[in-house]
Amino acid sequence: MAAPTLPPPLPDPQFVLRGTQSAVHALHFYRGTQGQGCPLLLSGSLSGLVHIWSLHTRRALTTLDGHGSQCVTWLQTLPHGHQLLSQGRDLRLCLWDLAEGRNAVVDSVRLESVGFCRSTVLARAQPRWMVAMPGRGSDEVEILEMPSKTSVCTLKPEADAKPGMPMCLELWQQANSSPRPRLLAGYEDGSVALWDVSERKVCSRITCHTEPVMGLDFDSQKARGVSGSAEKVLAVWSLDEQQSLKVCRTHELTNPGIADVTIRPDRKLLATAGWDHRVRIFHWRTMKPLAVLDFHTATVHCVAFADDGLLAAGSGDRRISIWSLYQRT
Repeated sequence: MAAPTLPPPLPDPQFVLRGTQSAVHALHFYRGTQGQGCPLLLSGSLSGLVHIWSLHTRRALTTLDGHGSQCVTWLQTLPHGHQLLSQGRDLRLCLWDLAEGRNAVVDSVRLESVGFCRSTVLARAQPRWMVAMPGRGSDEVEILEMPSKTSVCTLKPEADAKPGMPMCLELWQQANSSPRPRLLAGYEDGSVALWDVSERKVCSRITCHTEPVMGLDFDSQKARGVSGSAEKVLAVWSLDEQQSLKVCRTHELTNPGIADVTIRPDRKLLATAGWDHRVRIFHWRTMKPLAVLDFHTATVHCVAFADDGLLAAGSGDRRISIWSLYQRT
C-alpha cells in the first residue's frame, strides 16, 4: 500500500527585519542612489517613521521622521531622480530628497481627507508628474500636477452613484495607444471604477465586493486587475478596448480581510496580505493557489515585490519578512 502523500513543507522567510518598534503599514523597494544590485527596502510604521533598510546587511541605514508620530500609510519613489513620497495620517504627503545620503523633506501637500485611502503617482515627462489622492469631499479624488501642485481636476462620482469613500487608487497610462491618463478607484461600497482623468468622467464601474475595497492592482499589459476587500473574496476583472470593466472570476479565501494585493513585476505571481496573519501566493494568469505563508502573528498590512522577485511583507507584529519564492527565470 502506497504511503500517503504529505503536503510540501511551508517555506520559511529568507530573513526577517526587526527594529521598526511599531506595526508596519507600508513597504516599497528602491534601487537606491548608487543603483546597487541589492535593492533597498523602505518601510512605513504606525509610529510615523520611515526606515530605509539594507537587504545586504539586514539593518536600517537611516530613519526618516516627517509625520509627527502619525501612521505612514503609503510610500513611493519617483523613477527620475532620488525622490520619495510618503503619506501619513497627519494629513501630509511629504516629498523627500534621498540623493547622496540626504533625508530632508523638500516639499509637502496637505491632504483634505483623514480616510484610509493611499495616494498614487503617474510619472510622465521629467520633471513633471501627477498624483491622485483623496479629495475634500468624502467621495472625491483630487488630481494634482507636481511639483507645481497645480490642480488638474477633482473626480466626483455622478449624482445618482453613491459609492462612498475612495479606498484605494491606481493611476496608469496606455503607452501603446491613448496617452490619456486613467485612474482605477476602489470604493467603500465594494465597487471599482475606471476614470478618464482628461474627461473627468467614469468610463465604467463594476461591483466586485459586498464590503469596502481595501486594495487593488492592475496589469496594464494583460488589461486585467485584481481587488481584495474586507470580505473573503478576491475579484479578478478585465478591461476591454471599449474601456469597459468586467468581472472575470472570483476566488474565495478561507478567512475574511485582504489588506493589500500586489502583482509581481514579471506578471507571474500575485501576493495578498491578510487580516488572518497570512500572505497568500497565486499564479497570476490562472489564479491557482501556490503557497500560504504562515509566519506573522498579527495582521499583514502590506506586501511588495522587488524587480528581482523578492517579496516583503509587513505586519502588526512589528516584523518585516523577506521571501524568495518561485524566482524569476
